[in-house]
Amino acid sequence: MSGTWMTTRAWLLMLPLLVVMIAVIGWPLVDTVGLSFTDAKLVGTQGSFVGIDNYTKMLSSSNFQRTLITTVWFAVISVALEMVIGVLAALLLNQDFYGRSVLRALMILPWALPTVVNATLWRLIYNPEYGALNAALNQIGIIDAYRSWLGEPDTALAALIVADCWKNFPLVALIALAALQAVPRDITAASLVDGAGPLSRFRFVILPYLAGPLMVALVLRTIEAFKVFDIIWVMTRGGPANSTRTLSILVYQEAFSFQRAGSGASLALIVTLLVTVLAVGYATLVRKTAGSAA
Repeated sequence: MSGTWMTTRAWLLMLPLLVVMIAVIGWPLVDTVGLSFTDAKLVGTQGSFVGIDNYTKMLSSSNFQRTLITTVWFAVISVALEMVIGVLAALLLNQDFYGRSVLRALMILPWALPTVVNATLWRLIYNPEYGALNAALNQIGIIDAYRSWLGEPDTALAALIVADCWKNFPLVALIALAALQAVPRDITAASLVDGAGPLSRFRFVILPYLAGPLMVALVLRTIEAFKVFDIIWVMTRGGPANSTRTLSILVYQEAFSFQRAGSGASLALIVTLLVTVLAVGYATLVRKTAGSAA
């Protein structure tokens, strides 16, 4: 009887949260699914039922395919750079030197800044008329004329990747730094006595302790980069010539700029499905990591 009461009590305690989740997540999701099978506009009539036409048109659209490729490129390159820079920063901050605590605190600042503020700062840095990047490169002789880094399709995506890396590498660094604290110092000292070099120590002594936490950071950052919106919208709005348009921006344009609510809903669900696949992969990798660690 006590077990039944405890179960009932647990459900009663969770009831407010369940109600909020159904109201905030459940009903909008169901409504979006229904909307995705219609040709409804954002303003006006409800629209008529069109079946899976929105999905087939979107998946076969060259715009969707190019945007998917851009999104994958952005996610892969930015996350790879964040992982490398984050691990290097963590290895540096794990050393004993004067001012280490101050440097650790300063490293958190890019991550702590709101994304809109970070994007605005980088827009100023990339400004083609008075940007700090153009001034620095011009003064040291790398370029002889100011460039519009965000206005050229060849450089816009790379410029966004740099801004995103600067914003998010501290998260990877903090996760790696926390994992480095668990490396036994006697093992590190023994490797030094055995004559192991820096690369060997990192590969055989340090990396096994970093593998699990870095796997979590890798997949979390991949999911976030795959559905990126705010930093790109503030800096380029998907331009120039749609060279920096990602899936989240395509959803916004389809639903709100073009006011095609039905196709926008179908695209949003496609993106949700892709992110869900990444989330399931994340759960699987974490489970395997936890099992191997045990």
